[in-house]
Amino acid sequence: LKESKRAVNSLRDIVDDDDDDLERVSWSGEPVGSISWSIKETASSSTSSLESRDSSLQKGSSSYASFPKQVSSYSLSSLFKGELCLFFSALSDTGVKNYAPELRRPKAEYKDYSSDWSPKDTVRRMQRGKVCSLERFRSLQDKLVLLDEAVAGHDGNVITAVLIFLKRTLRREILFRELEVRQVALCHLIHFLKESGEQKLLLDLLRLCFFSLSLQLSQYREHLNIQDVEKRREFLKGCIGLPFSAEDTSHIQDHYTLLERQIIIEANDRHLETAGQSEIFRKYPRKASILNMPLVTTLFYSCFYHYTEPEGTFSSPTNLKKTFKIPDKQYVLTALAARAKLRAWDDVDALFTTKNWLGYTKKKAPIGFHRVVEILQRNNAPVQVLQAYVRLVEDVETRLNLATKYKCHDVVIETYRDLKDRIQLTAYKCKVERGSADEEKINSILNNTVRN
Repeated sequence: LKESKRAVNSLRDIVDDDDDDLERVSWSGEPVGSISWSIKETASSSTSSLESRDSSLQKGSSSYASFPKQVSSYSLSSLFKGELCLFFSALSDTGVKNYAPELRRPKAEYKDYSSDWSPKDTVRRMQRGKVCSLERFRSLQDKLVLLDEAVAGHDGNVITAVLIFLKRTLRREILFRELEVRQVALCHLIHFLKESGEQKLLLDLLRLCFFSLSLQLSQYREHLNIQDVEKRREFLKGCIGLPFSAEDTSHIQDHYTLLERQIIIEANDRHLETAGQSEIFRKYPRKASILNMPLVTTLFYSCFYHYTEPEGTFSSPTNLKKTFKIPDKQYVLTALAARAKLRAWDDVDALFTTKNWLGYTKKKAPIGFHRVVEILQRNNAPVQVLQAYVRLVEDVETRLNLATKYKCHDVVIETYRDLKDRIQLTAYKCKVERGSADEEKINSILNNTVRN
């Protein structure tokens, strides 16, 4: 402090001040030029400098600068502030310096602009709203992989963004050619061109797509004019390579596989029917060829003539179900109709019997037992079989309606008994045959109810 006071006093001789006798007072109320004033002035100036730097880095922190400290024009701090700061820093043992912390971006943020992202990673970051440069994808293969990843991500905004990039960087012929086999991306581009008003490009695209699709369909329809089944099969095999959409190509592949399977089944069954070696062909002769029949008709044929065959054979119903991914409901409906037509009630029962992991069996129908009853009734199933499946209908009202409609008297009587509905049971007594077992059963239930 003595050294600083001496420095202050020596500065008085340097400064030529006419008002030397005038006492100057700072905002703190202390005389300007005193040691305590100079120390506070230095501290406040360093603090205010740090606060001003922090306020420039943080938004909304302008409250520190709302009332600036006005230093008198007679203050000597502007002259000895630098010397005093150096003096105190020299006295300090630690040499601590006040710096504002350097704010930097996280390292992960710099990767937004790097060229290391794969097409899949780029699409993911675009879905999260990150800034990604697509200019690094220069080859046609990389651009197409990027488009496929965007379509697989099911994000319309990302697909449109990639299409805009491809429209800008690819020739029109190449872009249209690649979009012919990418129907989802093609629909997005058509919608974008409509919204942006690019009519000329839109008309060219629609004209090309319509011509290409018409050409493919006309070529595919040619198989209808081919009578020879082997030539038709070879023609369908060639149609698989046409630039259809993925879904249409899958249908053509199934068409070819089905015809190939029908050729094998037809040749084998014709031989068995001619030789008379199969009992089912003798009892139920075939009325038509299986060739060129739809898939459901082929499944019905297989369930009718080849129901018990193992899955490894081409004519097995389970093989057809697995090959063509037939849904359970469609398979059960077709198999039920085929086995009911043959009056194979044991096969019908096995069709709906399932076992749990404890070994217990129960009946389960993916199509609903009310539909099972209707199919059985159309195939003239006996009353005992109908009643067994009417009882499995869970909804009481539906069960009563079906039992009444198909004259399943036991089911109606048991249902009214469980509901303890004497009025309905008495009314139903008039609908059964007088003196029959059903009437006796109703009388027994009514008499037991009265006694109870």
